[in-house]
Amino acid sequence: MKNYEHLGVLFADHLRKFNSSLEVKTPAELYQPCNYILSLGGKRLRPLLALVACELFGENPNKALDSALSVELFHNFSLVHDDILDEAPLRRNQPTVHLKWNRNIAILSGDALLVKSLQVLNTYPPEEASKLSELMCTTAMQVCEGQQLDMNFEKQNSVSIDEYIRMIEYKTAVLLGCSLKMGAINARANSMQQNDIYTFGVNLGIAFQLLDDLLDAFAQNSELFGKRPGGDILANKKTFLLLKAIALANVTQKKEIASILALPGETGHEKINRMLQIYNDLGIKTYCEQSADAYTNAAIASLNGIQADPGKKKHLHEFANQLLNRQV
Repeated sequence: MKNYEHLGVLFADHLRKFNSSLEVKTPAELYQPCNYILSLGGKRLRPLLALVACELFGENPNKALDSALSVELFHNFSLVHDDILDEAPLRRNQPTVHLKWNRNIAILSGDALLVKSLQVLNTYPPEEASKLSELMCTTAMQVCEGQQLDMNFEKQNSVSIDEYIRMIEYKTAVLLGCSLKMGAINARANSMQQNDIYTFGVNLGIAFQLLDDLLDAFAQNSELFGKRPGGDILANKKTFLLLKAIALANVTQKKEIASILALPGETGHEKINRMLQIYNDLGIKTYCEQSADAYTNAAIASLNGIQADPGKKKHLHEFANQLLNRQV
């Protein structure tokens, strides 16, 4: 991340100015929750990628600041609404918007963030703004589709690996691709360059989510991971690990998996340990790592094919490795 510290500072200042503008807007009940969620911090990965892409293609990253702001506003809109859907009490160790205010205010303030994410793109010339808005709208619909698929999977008895990959592509990965492509559009990169950097982002996002699945089950350090390991197992989430285990299990193991899934989440360590034993017996960790590696390699292949400054491409390659190299 060291190579992009200057971009992180640049965006933080831009976001701070935007957030300050919300403090004086009325009605306060609409804008204060927007200010609140945007002030909670986070990695700011998506806006950073927009600035990175703009710089990669030889332009001043300042040109992509409003694109970066757009993806950050959209991302926070999705967090507010996801927290409502999940009935989550905390976001970044602070009360979620619907608990700090109420459900209706959270819905409206989330909607306001979505509208703002499109409004800020109007600072660009008409043709550029049109391309950026079209990309953002397409991405927004895909994210909604991915969220709905994830909800559908909770009730489906059977979900394939391919269906799961499509879900995480839409729910998570396309926004990374969108961020990078928006920066490329701001830099006036050609259509092939835009598509290659988008593909890089999507494949990187899929690899990241697969490793997140892996870490949820096998992370040894909950502080480094950022949440308690085993949460997906306790919630019976249909992750890559569970779906692969079901696909590879013999009759006896399938019965054991069904028995584990029937256990209530309150059983805690017993449920986690029994499922981890199944994963270990079937070598699921290796399968997940291999799949993540395949998407990582596809991402790097797209990056390697881009005509851009070799030094800047190297920095982005290093950044991707840092993003994915989390310890299990």
